Amino acid sequence: MSGTGRDSVPVDVLLVEDEAKAVRLIGEAFDEVDAETSVRVAADGDEALTVLTDRGDEPPSVPDLVLLDLDGPRLSGLELLEAISNEPTLARLPVLVLTRSAAVEDVRASYELAANASLTKPSEPAAYAAMVEAIADFWFGRAVLPTDGS
Repeated sequence: MSGTGRDSVPVDVLLVEDEAKAVRLIGEAFDEVDAETSVRVAADGDEALTVLTDRGDEPPSVPDLVLLDLDGPRLSGLELLEAISNEPTLARLPVLVLTRSAAVEDVRASYELAANASLTKPSEPAAYAAMVEAIADFWFGRAVLPTDGS
């Protein structure tokens, strides 16, 4: 998969997910894809926002892609999307929303806040592998992701 132009550098994924089972299944699925990935996990939107904006001694490590559970606790997925879209250094960050909700208003709100895709969270464990394979095929193999210099 050479669409990223990053063949020697792992694709950095930030997974914002509070369900331990989903974290495990998504992590295992990324281990199996044909692209080197590094998956960091934030349990909720507050933790994710800290990861994305913490300006401590070094600049924050902005991921290449965010997988965001829309239904997380504390800072909601929509609130995190709004914070990302309002931060110039994060606004072009690819964000894929994961949700069990089929509510049209949730999907519409996600796109209005600059989500790049809204995906239905699988209900069966085996479906996580198919979802992650599709994500990896498109986002890592076909799409060109922004880099620090682009």
